[in-house]
Amino acid sequence: MMGMDERKKNILHAIIQDYVATAEPVGSRTIARKYSLGVSSATIRNEMADLEDMGFIEQPHTSSGRIPSDKGYRFYVDFLMKKINITPPEEQFIYGQLVANIQHMEDLFKKTSDTLSQLTNYIALSVGPHVSETKVQQIQLLPMQSNKVLLMIISDKGVVDNGIINFSADFDQESLRVVSEILTYKLQGYKLRDISKTVLQEIYFELADYKKLVSQVLNFMDDKLKVSDKSKVHIGGMLNILKQPEFKDVETLRSILTLMEEQTVLRQVLEETRSGSGLTISIGGENKYQGIHNCSIITATYKMDGKVIGTVGILGPTRMVYPKATTMLEFVSKCLSDIFEGYK
Repeated sequence: MMGMDERKKNILHAIIQDYVATAEPVGSRTIARKYSLGVSSATIRNEMADLEDMGFIEQPHTSSGRIPSDKGYRFYVDFLMKKINITPPEEQFIYGQLVANIQHMEDLFKKTSDTLSQLTNYIALSVGPHVSETKVQQIQLLPMQSNKVLLMIISDKGVVDNGIINFSADFDQESLRVVSEILTYKLQGYKLRDISKTVLQEIYFELADYKKLVSQVLNFMDDKLKVSDKSKVHIGGMLNILKQPEFKDVETLRSILTLMEEQTVLRQVLEETRSGSGLTISIGGENKYQGIHNCSIITATYKMDGKVIGTVGILGPTRMVYPKATTMLEFVSKCLSDIFEGYK
């Protein structure tokens, strides 16, 4: 049985680097010329033959060069990939983009996808906390600048929604505290979709002294929370796939576009690829969904109170710049966790 010695690892690493950069199958001469591995082209050729026998690289039909197989990429991301650090300007850019959009969940997740796709040049996906089965744990009204109040509905699985309500008058902190407490007391334990008009009416009478404040808060809740039973998957950078040579093929393109239209399937794809918490990389044929067998999906989760409340992901060709994609995704998920932790 052939072992994966240092020389083979270096050659596999060089093949992957070259193929990711050029999208062209790689020959032994190229490796000998571009990468100073200290061995001859003939030795590289022999080692490449071994790597092919071991299933780490394969030969496309029309070429004399080799390309990495799913197994080769898997070995690379598990054992060979060198982490890259995110730069301070990138950190500031990401954090700035997300924090500027925390007034409303939809905006936050749309911005998350847009920012990730911009930084990686792949398709980015983000999904907020699930709405349908969550139970209210706490309602909070927080004063913001001039006549604005931030309403946050915190559920047993984390923040479900938040929004800014504009008022014609300022409310003092005490009124906001009282109304928050009574709303929490009345609504705690209810599933969001089960909060009925009757319950809202009861609260309205009980808080008659705060009519103006309460009616706007209840209207907001009624509008926002009944809209979507499921968290929407936000997609950024759809046009990025057109830049990748792999997707010049119409069939491949069609299967990805079809997937992007299927919110339910997309949610499944994101949830199946993630393993509990942390970062997960799913390569090529490891993806259950047929249409993306020549793609990789990297997902990361974000948390609140130590609980995973949502997922962000990147979808691109298996010939992906994994170090950059993983670094960006990890940082974005950390930012989201920080934002949600800050809500408590």
